Amino acid sequence: MIELKQCAAGYPGRRVLEGVDLVLPDGQITVLAGPNASGKTTLLRTILGLEPLLEGDIVVDGCLQGALSPRELALRASYLPQSRPVPNITGGRMVLHGRFPHLSYPRRYRPQDLQIAREALREAGAEGLEGRLMPALSGGQRQQVYLAMLLAQQTQNVLLDEPTAYLDVAHQFRMLSCARRLADRGRAVVLVLHDLCQALRWADRLAVLDGGRLQMADSPEKVFASGVLDRVFGVEVRRFQTPNGWQYYCEERRPPSPQ
Repeated sequence: MIELKQCAAGYPGRRVLEGVDLVLPDGQITVLAGPNASGKTTLLRTILGLEPLLEGDIVVDGCLQGALSPRELALRASYLPQSRPVPNITGGRMVLHGRFPHLSYPRRYRPQDLQIAREALREAGAEGLEGRLMPALSGGQRQQVYLAMLLAQQTQNVLLDEPTAYLDVAHQFRMLSCARRLADRGRAVVLVLHDLCQALRWADRLAVLDGGRLQMADSPEKVFASGVLDRVFGVEVRRFQTPNGWQYYCEERRPPSPQ
């Protein structure tokens, strides 16, 4: 579990987040939603110590984030960013990077590390990519390898920034189903999603950011009913009932009819 208490964060000369109080609980998928530049990625990067925390506290599994070394934090929280450099190594070697926090220097992989990497590749749907060079993979295949690397890290808290980017529809479902399985196993899973319909469908809790401030964090049902999504995104979010539950869709906001 991760807790943010009155957190402010940002970059030199520019504060991006202000006064954020948010709990990211174990056993649930929390989706961060908001317009571009609302602070979603900054929030994830601040949790991980990649951006400075200017005010407030972040507690990761009961420990103050600032008191944890980078290795200790990497044993508690893993991160799939929107984009990353593409090294000229095989997919299998890339996945093994997820084991680095568990190894002492010099890094020597143990049999259990190799087994964990194989299982991670299978769960991420990336079997068959372990022997191929990363630059030769498509964007979607790279995303699957990066997911496998994250799974191999075996952390309690899993943070994914736009994990469905580059993926076709079938692989988007596989990615989100993987997130669901992790939460069902008791992990704290945090997703940044731009697709509101996916966010409303897959989230246990939906946290809406706008202008660097948390506007609301609650169940998708309550967030939808509040109208905050219409206000923040400038659209009309609607839904209809199906045998599999509510299905959401967005429409362009219509100007009021002239009197």
